[in-house]
Amino acid sequence: MKPLRIALYQGPSGVPRTTEESLAALDDAARRAAAAGAALLATAEMYLTGYALGDAVATLAEPADGPGAQRVAKIAAEHRVAIVYGYPERDGERVFNSAQFIGPDGVRLANYRKTHLFGEFEARHFTAGDELIVQATLDGLTVGLLICYDVEFPENVRAHALAGTDLIVVPTALMRPFEVVPQTLVPARAFESQLYLAYANRAGAEGEFHFAGLSCLAGPDGVAHARAGTGEDLVFADVDPVRLRASRRQNPYLRDRRPELYGPLA
Repeated sequence: MKPLRIALYQGPSGVPRTTEESLAALDDAARRAAAAGAALLATAEMYLTGYALGDAVATLAEPADGPGAQRVAKIAAEHRVAIVYGYPERDGERVFNSAQFIGPDGVRLANYRKTHLFGEFEARHFTAGDELIVQATLDGLTVGLLICYDVEFPENVRAHALAGTDLIVVPTALMRPFEVVPQTLVPARAFESQLYLAYANRAGAEGEFHFAGLSCLAGPDGVAHARAGTGEDLVFADVDPVRLRASRRQNPYLRDRRPELYGPLA
């Protein structure tokens, strides 16, 4: 299997934009990603609408097959690149903080609802998801989804590793001063669970939030193979299945686990 080139789009930066502006920026990022040979483009948490929405979340939320999803599907198909993007999802009376995975043919591959909500804003406006392992296949790799705060719980990443996930894509809205997460924690998660982690953050100020940027692709060697700055950015790196298999053979963490001792964790 050949490496899968992934593009991390850290943008648009600044105050929340309209969905139309976000889609226009996504179309441009997808064009540039495809031109650079990327097969997958990952964007931030709540990419379509912006994060700092307050009570407008309920108004802007749309179904998983809503107009925003249809536009993203057209962009993916036009540029022949898979896209993972964050958005507020409406399901009846409930609103979820969700991430959707669209294939390069425009077909939806997976939809994930954030399971670990962060802070007062999310607790007030969203319902927590209850399905942890959401996966799909792209170019022979098993791709899983988490959102922002989810990746800060080692149990979530380890559960994906045990379920066979090769790459976890993590749309993110990480604020300052928590830069330790992309700088230290994300590479550690990738190393301890022997997989790749694509962490696509927001950047700039939105309302009361100031996002940290620093999007990265971390490998099973615990190294960030791509790292964005603190403003709008598009960075590239490869997910190499051959290196992943070799790393898993050499690293004993998953083999040396003793699940019979871990009862207190639950």
